[in-house]
Amino acid sequence: MGHLDRADQQIIKELQENARMTLTELASRVGLSKTPCQLRMRKLEEQGYIKGYTALVDQSKLGMSHIAFVQITLSDTSSKALSAFNKAALKITEVEQCHMIAGGFDYLLKVRTKDMASYRMVLGEKISALPHVLQTSTFVVMENVRDIGPVGI
Repeated sequence: MGHLDRADQQIIKELQENARMTLTELASRVGLSKTPCQLRMRKLEEQGYIKGYTALVDQSKLGMSHIAFVQITLSDTSSKALSAFNKAALKITEVEQCHMIAGGFDYLLKVRTKDMASYRMVLGEKISALPHVLQTSTFVVMENVRDIGPVGI
């Protein structure tokens, strides 16, 4: 984290726990007045430490409770092939996360759909059709123990 001081780290920690708190409350929690706190927040945003603000949504209440992780092995791992895969994977809305992996396969995708039938369609028509896909392996989530939350800094 390099050059972040205690106050910057505390601002990030507090916002990860509740990004909806008022500036006054945030400033109080980190021991600053409002103006310096706001300036630090802007600096953290401009420097890319804070990428944005979002709402955590209970996907199961929206009917999107099926989660699968997909290991993908590519037939070609040249820079051009990786770039083509990345660009195409970004277009699949059901893919929540896409990670290039150093190991026995090339990518790990987190895919969220409403049910197994929907997942089978996404796998067969979208994921398998991505550029250079040689093989896929699916791991279905049986229980979502922890999905997202603050990470300590």
